[in-house]
Amino acid sequence: MRSVAFGAPHAGSAKAGAGPVITGIPDEWHLAQQEGPLASVRRYPSRIATFCTVELEKIRHDRTELITRAVQPVLWLVIFGETFSRIHAIPTPHNIPYLSYLAPGIVAQSGLFIAIFYGIQIIWERDAGVLTKLLVTPTPRSALIIGKAFASGVRACAQVIVVLVLSAILGVALSANPAHWLATFVVVMLGSAFFSCLSMTMAGVLMKRDRLMGFGQLMTMPLFFASNALYPVTIMPQWLKDLSRVNPLSYEVDALRGLLVGTPDHLGQDSLALLVAVAVGVTAASSLVNRLAR
Repeated sequence: MRSVAFGAPHAGSAKAGAGPVITGIPDEWHLAQQEGPLASVRRYPSRIATFCTVELEKIRHDRTELITRAVQPVLWLVIFGETFSRIHAIPTPHNIPYLSYLAPGIVAQSGLFIAIFYGIQIIWERDAGVLTKLLVTPTPRSALIIGKAFASGVRACAQVIVVLVLSAILGVALSANPAHWLATFVVVMLGSAFFSCLSMTMAGVLMKRDRLMGFGQLMTMPLFFASNALYPVTIMPQWLKDLSRVNPLSYEVDALRGLLVGTPDHLGQDSLALLVAVAVGVTAASSLVNRLAR
């Protein structure tokens, strides 16, 4: 892909002072002009897959992130979960063991903690000049955002495996239905996609890595504690119940509990809420990504 260069008019221009001449237009731009809008729609999924693959290549070059990211959910399960299982202070639905109640919440939390800082990468790409090169192509902004969002979901799925294996070792009775496990990964990807879109939206507003790091830390714990990941919504004060109802993490955790430990299943409602959240997140992040290239 060639870059876009701006220069002074040639002597052979129609008029002197006719404005800058654009040279080296990317081949993709010419293809888009020749193929028309329908061809662009057909190429849209492959563009998303390309951006997603590029993001996942970063893991292949540095796998240490997968190990370090697994430490926090392990600590939550082993220390917090084992301790509160012995206190019996939190009433769980249908009197399931607290560790079984907590495990799906930690699965969702691990995805949240990965995705909420994903906007830092897009700011780094802006600083390195990579983002500007991507944005001069005719690729829709939403394809870039969706590709990155679902790459964060794939990263989160690696943490899901760690949490579920540890949960089984600690005695959590997980569903043995392969369809439930497959649906679990889909739900985690949707949740992580939304939170990475939220992070990229914040990147488009804050513009600086340091600001985004601080704001991400500010957002993480309120999102986690204002959900049903640690305790049932029924024991929350009313103001916290209201926050939980608009928190996508609550719908993700609810879907995961139904799939993994057999609590009452609201999978259709939860999945719809997550899909709407992802659509809103992609729209918001796509509308702000151009600000990063200025």
